[in-house]
Formats: sequence, C-alpha cells, structure tokens
Amino acid sequence: MNASTVYRVAFIGCGKRAHEHAIGIQEDSRLEVVALSDISAASAETLKSEFGFQAANIYTDHKEMLAKEKPDVVLICLWTPLHLPVFRDCAEAGVKAVLCEKPMSPAWGECQEMSRIAEETGCQLTFSLQRRFATGNQTVRRLIKEGKIGQVLRLDLYSPPNLLDCGIHTFDQAISFMDETPAKSVLGAVDTTEVYNWFNTPSECGASGHVVFANGVQASLYSGHIDTWEPSQDMSKIWAGVRVIGTEGFIEVMWDGQIVKAVNYDDPSWKQEMELCSMSDQMKGYIKHAIDCLASGEEPEVSHRKALRASELIFAVYESVRRNARVSIPLTGVTDSPFITMLNNGEFSKEGA
Repeated sequence: MNASTVYRVAFIGCGKRAHEHAIGIQEDSRLEVVALSDISAASAETLKSEFGFQAANIYTDHKEMLAKEKPDVVLICLWTPLHLPVFRDCAEAGVKAVLCEKPMSPAWGECQEMSRIAEETGCQLTFSLQRRFATGNQTVRRLIKEGKIGQVLRLDLYSPPNLLDCGIHTFDQAISFMDETPAKSVLGAVDTTEVYNWFNTPSECGASGHVVFANGVQASLYSGHIDTWEPSQDMSKIWAGVRVIGTEGFIEVMWDGQIVKAVNYDDPSWKQEMELCSMSDQMKGYIKHAIDCLASGEEPEVSHRKALRASELIFAVYESVRRNARVSIPLTGVTDSPFITMLNNGEFSKEGA
C-alpha cells in the first residue's frame, strides 16, 4: 500500500481501554473507523459520540462485523480470556493488523497459539506495551547503549500486582533496556494471602523472583503493594519500574519513563532531566508506529514476538512455584497457567502473614 492509503478500522470492545486507543486512532489521518463492536450497543454508541466516529456502524456481534465491514485494522479491547478466540476470528477474516490489549492470554499455550496464528497468517499482531514509546524509556535505552552507566550488571524490577496484567510491563521494560536479550532461567515465588480477579483472570497479590538473562545480567523481581505511583524524594519508596545498575553508574526509571535518579560514578555533575510522557502520548506513539510498520513490513516495537518473551517470564515464575525449582528458558512442557492450575487444585495456603 502507498503512503496515501486509508485503512478501514474497527474496534472490538468499546470500554475504557478502547477510549485510550481511540485517542491514537483519531490522530492518524491514515485511519478511518468504520465499525464498533461491543455486546453493549450503548458502550459502542458512547465511543462513537465521544470521538466523532460518525462513519462507524455499530454491532453487538464481532463476527458479523468482520464479515460485513472487512476491516484492515482491528483493535481488540476485551478482557484477557477473549483475546485468543477473537484474534483467531480476525486473522481468519483476513484482517491485516490487530492491535490487542495486553496481557496476551491467561495460559502460556494460548499465548504461543496467538503468536503461531500471527506467523502463519501474516496478520500483524501487536500488544499494548505502549510504555516503550514513553520519551523517558527511549532516553534510558539510548543512555545504556551509549555506555553512560557502563556495562549493565543487574536489574531491580518493581511492579504492582499482578504479574500477568502489570508485570508484563515491567518485564518488557527490562528486556527493552537490554536490547531484547532473552532470559535463560527463572526462580519465583507468589503470595496468595489474597487472590485477585483481573479482567476475569485470577491472580496472586504479590510475587518475587530471580531472573538470569542470556547476557549474564541478573534481575531481582518484586511485585505487590506499591507505596507510591509518583516520583518521591523518599528513595526508600518502592515504585513501578526498573533500576538498571551498571559498572559505572545506575538509572532508576518508573513505568512511564520518569527518570527518578541517574548517577555516573566518575561524573558527579551529570544530571538527567525527568521527561514526562502522558498515556495519551504513549498511545499515539504506539498506534502510529503500528501503522507505520503495517505499511513498511517491519517488525513492530511491540510485536507479538516481544510480548511473548515478556509473557514467558511470567509463566516461568508460576512454573517455578509449581516445581519448587528454578526453570529454564525456553519454557517447555507447559501449556496451562501453572498459577491457575494450582489455585484450582487448592494447592495454595489460605493463611497470610
């Protein structure tokens, strides 16, 4: 397709996350929203009205929508267990690109199946790991590549609960800082003092672990209660993000790229300004990039392959709990969610601290 191509766009799921995606869709002149599908027609009507998608037809059955509208691009903004079946429907309908809400799926085998379908059909599949487009995170990647903190030795990873829905951002952030280096082993533990339900998927209330990457970098993981969501002068506060420790300094950066502290041991005068980037700006960057890649054929920054790599770490933590042992990556012999299987089998203690 040439530069003047206009892509036919449809939403499947028109709730809160669809509104955040719509900000990016609205910004791109290459995109025309032709259909909105939701089991609640009222939700679709609200999205249509708020964003002026006047040309969009409304459906309560996404399969009917796919057959009649034949969209080029579909945004899947649904609860986690619906991602695989709805993506399969889109790929079978000949959709060229799907932008799916994260996480990939509740089970490791289903994540792999989504990736397999994308590879087999050629449908470009991306996930909403939009924090890769935060300016501060891009700056951290650049500083690491430039050697500003020397050779990376260790990572400290901090995430709110739970690993599947929130931890995927932290793992993806860490992997991106290491130029997509994969892990080679994981040792993990989970806290089931409380069991949460996130988008119809059960989860732990906390987790911890140790990850060894293929380049020798070791990472410590903490997922659970977060004292503050904003940068704090109290450096003892735990926040959502990554601390990258190198031979010549360190950088502490939150989820959305807010650089809390950056130190070079040999250059005490070095200061790195905090670069704030809103969720709206991140979504605009994500959607523009996905459409750029659809036009060029390049692999997107948030491709299914990269989402699969971060997802694998999550299920490896769960499998480590099931085995009471360190597990190797690639994760083999696992298709379920070890956490959900153990939960359903009553294998977790009900007693907390």
